[in-house]
Amino acid sequence: MLDRLASAVGAAFLVAVPTHASAAPVDDLVAALRLDEVVGIMRDEGLVYADELAVEMLGTESSEGWRDTVGRIYDTDKMQESVVSGIRAELEDDQAEALADFFESDLGRRVVELELDARAAMVDPEVEEAARTVYRTAHATEAERLDGVEAFVEANDLVEQNVSGALNASLAFYRGLSDGGAIALTEEEVLADVWLSEEETRADTAEWLYGYLLMAYEPLDPEELARYTEMSDSPEGGALNRALFAGFNTMYNEISYAIGLAAARQMAGTEL
Repeated sequence: MLDRLASAVGAAFLVAVPTHASAAPVDDLVAALRLDEVVGIMRDEGLVYADELAVEMLGTESSEGWRDTVGRIYDTDKMQESVVSGIRAELEDDQAEALADFFESDLGRRVVELELDARAAMVDPEVEEAARTVYRTAHATEAERLDGVEAFVEANDLVEQNVSGALNASLAFYRGLSDGGAIALTEEEVLADVWLSEEETRADTAEWLYGYLLMAYEPLDPEELARYTEMSDSPEGGALNRALFAGFNTMYNEISYAIGLAAARQMAGTEL
């Protein structure tokens, strides 16, 4: 789960220049993007990840105490606050308004709905594996649709942004483990260990991302996806993309550190 942290609404959007938008335009944009539902799905992903972590790192099924701790860490109000702060810091009023207009349009609403549905479905490991399988065979069976998705990914730099975010979240997790006394590594050793996973993280991130987007955008015709890509590749789209990744990266770094610290305490037998 750390390797897919910032692919928020599955996409990327809008404007630069670190100025402050007023509450109303940003609130309209946040509502149009349905970010409350996005972070809710991310919380569900986090709970699944925590169950896997309990088995892989703690050597046990999730206990009630572990689940309660993870549930507190994945606080959706705080999660959304991090993302909204990133958007508010990056967008001017007119930029937020233009973006809200797009995402309140027929195409914008449809895209957000498709992204949410696909991401919620992929919380199920079987659905995720099916989506990955579609991507593995897409060059032979879905060439035209894959071309459109590849253009979208490139316009938004989604692979690189997600890999960078995943590695930073992994580093935050290690720091949590270290501060909790579970590992005794120097900062240099932690960095080296994280970078050793870069190639594997990149491959896994690309497979998850393309599988997700192929599933999400399957109902769109090529012209609709091209229009969405064009919007994402605009100055406004690039700024929103940066704002979303900044917000989600901050959110996931905080969560990853807290999960690492909680895991260290669990490993030490400390009351959670």
